Amino acid sequence: MTTQVVVLNGGSSSGKSGIVRCLQEILPGAWMAFGVDSFVEALPRRLRNSEDGILFLPDGGISVGPDFKAAEAAWTQGIAAMARSGGRLIIDDVLLGRADGQRRWDAVLAGLDVLWVGVRCDPEVAAGREIARGDRVPGMAAAQAEVVHAGVRYDVEVDTSRAESLECARAIAKAVR
Repeated sequence: MTTQVVVLNGGSSSGKSGIVRCLQEILPGAWMAFGVDSFVEALPRRLRNSEDGILFLPDGGISVGPDFKAAEAAWTQGIAAMARSGGRLIIDDVLLGRADGQRRWDAVLAGLDVLWVGVRCDPEVAAGREIARGDRVPGMAAAQAEVVHAGVRYDVEVDTSRAESLECARAIAKAVR
């Protein structure tokens, strides 16, 4: 079977976006990228920093409400529909629901060939990237660095605190069928 979807899971500022750009360049064919950051940006402004939508907590944590969950369910179904229509997709996500988040994606992507990638990054390195970015709640990167991997199973794991994006992408590309 040919890989149709590559799902990258890692905390904020772990380096997923850089890996995605490299994968799009080195994988043959047209691989479209969709990320949780783009999904959040697509939400109505009133659902950002809202109890009904997504709340970015002062300690770097995140809380999601019913409107966010409903929109996310529609988004994931749309992603799966594109893959079922022949699209090759790279998903950049932060599984704050840990294994439950992976189970939700598994249910939506059932029947598709999916490659699960863990993008790890030392919490201190991610925190430094977070400061340099300037567009994240301070503490988010450190808070998410390890927790997003709890109970999640991977086909491939990379560590961006020890390897550059291109090197990580090459390791992932070797696993794409």
